[in-house]
Amino acid sequence: MSDMLDDDQRAADFVLVPDVVGERFLKAREIAQAAGLTLANPDPDGPPISELAWRRNTTIQSQFPDPGSVLYRYDSLRVWLRSDLEPDMARKLDGPPPSVDSAHAIPDDPPRLVELTGEEPTGKAAE
Repeated sequence: MSDMLDDDQRAADFVLVPDVVGERFLKAREIAQAAGLTLANPDPDGPPISELAWRRNTTIQSQFPDPGSVLYRYDSLRVWLRSDLEPDMARKLDGPPPSVDSAHAIPDDPPRLVELTGEEPTGKAAE
């Protein structure tokens, strides 16, 4: 990455990328701004990151580049969000996979056969 920075002729100074993973969006935005960076959606064709985070209780799930990297001041720090209203997929993956025991597929009641006809069920008259 340092070769890429040497080739660039920007006048902005360098800043260290902070660690915002695990922070709420608003707190992460404050941390990034204090470091001289802006949070951004990783999808350049997608909506602005603030639109994705608006009305949600979002947490930063991951970031690029990694903390401790060097960027130019006012560059974008790409972040992936996770809504705390959604299940935490990372925690689900930490546990063992679901059982594949066939007993899980057996219903408590035996299956009933239902014959489909065009007639009303017994005991109910058409009104």
